Amino acid sequence: MSNFFKLVSNELIKTYIQKSTWVMYIILVGIIIGLAALTMSFEETGDKYDQDNWREMLQQENKDLQSEMKEEEFMEGMNTSLIAKNNYYLENDIQPEGYGALQFVMENQLLLSLVSLLTIIVAAGIVANEYRWGTIKLLLIRPISRTKILLSKYISVLLFAFITLLFVLLFSWVVGAIFFGVNGLNPHIVLEKSNGFAYVPVLGEIASGYGYKLINLFMMATFAFMISTIFKNSALAIGTAIFLMMAGNQIVLFFAEREWAKYILFANTDLSQYTNQNSPWIEGMTLGFSITMLLIYYVIFLLLSWVFFTKRDVAGN
Repeated sequence: MSNFFKLVSNELIKTYIQKSTWVMYIILVGIIIGLAALTMSFEETGDKYDQDNWREMLQQENKDLQSEMKEEEFMEGMNTSLIAKNNYYLENDIQPEGYGALQFVMENQLLLSLVSLLTIIVAAGIVANEYRWGTIKLLLIRPISRTKILLSKYISVLLFAFITLLFVLLFSWVVGAIFFGVNGLNPHIVLEKSNGFAYVPVLGEIASGYGYKLINLFMMATFAFMISTIFKNSALAIGTAIFLMMAGNQIVLFFAEREWAKYILFANTDLSQYTNQNSPWIEGMTLGFSITMLLIYYVIFLLLSWVFFTKRDVAGN
């Protein structure tokens, strides 16, 4: 077992010793800081409702929004939603809390798409590069089974994804605390759900938002790892995985009227479609069905990776 942990550790070291990996993290740092600056520039993030006259302020804000709608019709959709949100605060006697670090972290869940992209790049190259660099023979002559070698590479990909996700969470909180301050340990916020507005804890939204997106990250990383192992080509793995990640939802929508569309991977990766009284993408789908389909795809991806890696003859490489 100690040899296996050493293999995983070596794979992580090989990943993080590359300059390209640090370039990825520098890009993430720049994006997070840029988002904080934009948020501060274009949104009112201060504690403007911390006074006793917060009700009057909300009422006046609604009047201003209604006046703006009359002057500029294109603002109607957004302003109507803001007015309804303000009315929810007033009707339920909830004093709005100021914008803080945790709210910034919550909004940054969209960055998981970028984390998925970075993980795909790592997963696509972790096996294929051994063939490209000619180090595959040196790797396989060691007194360790091919299964352990492959598993160590796969585990290191998942650890990279987890470390990068954790980095986004922690760095977003630090940047948010610097720009906006810390507004309590678990502030609450009013959000619009499919069944109306709800007063929800921010930490709960962070856990659910990041958690649901983590499923897609997990599946796309495994898919890219499989393509890399089968075809020994990192460019093909990266291109295919990124294309499917970007176009997956459109593919499902295009075939949505077909009975077999519910068996497409991307119809099942978003488990949030079963929460908050949402309707699934395709009629007849259930949470249990989607979990089953994800497990089937996952086993197929890993099984194909294992078969091609363990059975391939590398004598001619």
